[in-house]
Order: sequence, then C-alpha cells, then structure tokens
Amino acid sequence: MEQMWRPDGRCVGQLAGRWPLPLRPGNHRSVRLMTWQGRWDRQEGREMAATVLLVEDERKLRELVRSYLERAGFTVLSTSSGAEAISLATSASPDLVVLDLGLPDISGETVASELRATGPTPILMLTAMDHAEAEIEGLSEGADDYLGKPFDLEVLAARARALLRRNEARAPRELKSGTLRLDPSKRRVWRGSEELNLTAREFTILELLMAAPGAVVSREDILEHAWGEREEPMSNTIDVLVGRLRRKLDASGKGSTIETVRGMGYRLR
Repeated sequence: MEQMWRPDGRCVGQLAGRWPLPLRPGNHRSVRLMTWQGRWDRQEGREMAATVLLVEDERKLRELVRSYLERAGFTVLSTSSGAEAISLATSASPDLVVLDLGLPDISGETVASELRATGPTPILMLTAMDHAEAEIEGLSEGADDYLGKPFDLEVLAARARALLRRNEARAPRELKSGTLRLDPSKRRVWRGSEELNLTAREFTILELLMAAPGAVVSREDILEHAWGEREEPMSNTIDVLVGRLRRKLDASGKGSTIETVRGMGYRLR
C-alpha cells in the first residue's frame, strides 16, 4: 500500500502502489511554505524563480512533489524518463535536478553521470534504499545530496534551497594553485588547459582548499561550508567526496594534490 500525501505534506490516506510512506503520529501539522529567493536577473532587475528538473517514474509522487515545489516558488520541469531528463537538462539548463535512483529506462546512476559530464548543476538523488551504501553510491555517481524515501516534502524543499544557495556564485576573484585555476563566479575549474567536471560539493571543497593555500582545512570547516545548517552527514561521506575530488585532480598522473592530515583535515599541496 502507498500513502497519499497532500501538497502541504500531510498524509490523507492509502492507495495501492509500490512506494510505502508510513504515517507519522503527531506530524499532521500544516507545512509552512517558504518562498525560494531565486536567482536575480541583473539585466531586468527582477528576481527569477529557480528551475528544478524533477525525474521520478512514480506518477502520483511526481505530481505531488511538483505541486509542492511549485507552491514553494520553484519552476518545475518533470519527467519519468532518464533519457528525456538528459535531453531536458541540456536544452533547459535547470538550476537543480531532483533525480530518482530507480528509473524504468536508464538507471539514476547513469543519468547522474551523464548530467555531471555536462556541468556542475546540483543533483539531489532520491532512493527507496535508505542505507549507507545507497548514499555512498549516489555520491560516487555525481549526486550532491541524498534523500531516502519516504521523505518529508518540507525537508525536500529545504535541501533544494540549500543546494541552490551553495551553488550560487561567490567571490569573483579567480583562485590559482600550481596548474589549478578556479573561477568562483562561473563555477569552473581547470587543471592546465583541461576543464574539470566537479559536483557542487566537490567545487566547494576545492574552493576552500585553494582559498587557504598550504593551510589545513578542518572537517568542521568543510561541514559548515558544504552542508550549511543541515544535519551532520555520515562520518565517511566527507572522505568519499574528498577521495572522488582527489581522483579527478590527480587524473593527469602528477601526484596527489590533496593531502590528508590525520586528525586535522585536508591540505592542498
């Protein structure tokens, strides 16, 4: 049986289906809808709604999430197809992708890899497998955050806002370290003449390291900047992300770029 949820996040009954959502006692309160601040259109001088690409094959859930996000101030494009998601991401250039792990035509992992190869658009992955292995797998395939089903719609919107805030342009000053060059305003990174494809969190970690050349960046600093006010992630999530970033930076075979300082954090060589 599948729980049916109203756009305000409240469970109103059960329907036949494959996605179980347990009714949580005491959680019948109305969800306060907060307006997403959006992107600022400097040419027109007005605020623009952030565009979310929602990829979910369960029709009722897809419609529910779309309705909630639209009421929360987002512009939403939605599809049940992994192949169409890749096409939409290319043509519409969304600000954020909310991606289900289990799709009927192409796996969510494959879609995430394809999207990551085209740019640093943040990816929030949804999965019914609420286990450590699922989170590590999603992050390894290019996702920036992970949300296990069942989930609270307000939490989903909050995660989306957090990813969008972290992906906004920061200081315009270009950072350099050896052959590495990072442009914070354009969210782009090069090693020599080769441009690197990084996730939003990988970019944030590298920006922290490059902004403090030779200094040790603590795990606490990484948590604060890459996760913000979110709850602390699993203990090995940072190690997974730093390891993935290190492999991308060291693909040229010039030796390790990120040094692990045991008990303290990480340092850029």
